[in-house]
Amino acid sequence: MIAMMKFLTVFLCTCALVYAAPNAEIRPIVAAVDQHYERIRTLQTDFTETYRGSGMERTESGTLWMAKGGMKKPGKMRWEYRSPRDKLFVSDGRVSWFYVPGDRQARRTDARKLDDIRSPLAFLLGKTKLEKELSGLSLAPDVAPLAAGDTVLRGVPQAMADRVSDVVLEVTPQHRIVRIIINDVDGAATEYRFSGEQENVAIPEARFDFRPPAGTETIEGQLEQ
Repeated sequence: MIAMMKFLTVFLCTCALVYAAPNAEIRPIVAAVDQHYERIRTLQTDFTETYRGSGMERTESGTLWMAKGGMKKPGKMRWEYRSPRDKLFVSDGRVSWFYVPGDRQARRTDARKLDDIRSPLAFLLGKTKLEKELSGLSLAPDVAPLAAGDTVLRGVPQAMADRVSDVVLEVTPQHRIVRIIINDVDGAATEYRFSGEQENVAIPEARFDFRPPAGTETIEGQLEQ
């Protein structure tokens, strides 16, 4: 299975980027999105993830749970894939795991060193502001929105500009992000679509815990699919 694109590996490249603030046309939209997600402590949503690249296309779906961490603590995530097969990516803010039921191995890594495509979604919990994550934010008129009335934005991720050409966000009139497209410099793309969002719902702490089943080998290192 193709390893997912990695995130947060090339901080040094950010030193060469010139910061570009959002243009006046979209500044109110960006500010409203930031304000919306700053109020969210927890999020539950269904997702569809589609990868296109290397002459193939793969679509998976499941449910995502997220909980905001403390002032300087990473947030918690649980990606529960159910189609076309069960998979689990979970992070309690300290340790992250990737596990496929039935496998005899579970991959584990320090959450602070997490190198994974799912990490850019931290702004869904107000952990950072869009204009700090995405340089040169602007409208993306060449990308058709999924629904009339939505706004589509494009920006360059400051921490991964050497591998990702741009990130596309679709924002509803209610300032929710319902689609994220991460376009890699080699032409590959990973698209997330979100639906059925539930904000500030009670999520048990156990949702973010993981203990490998008996007989499962634990492998330390980067998480891959």
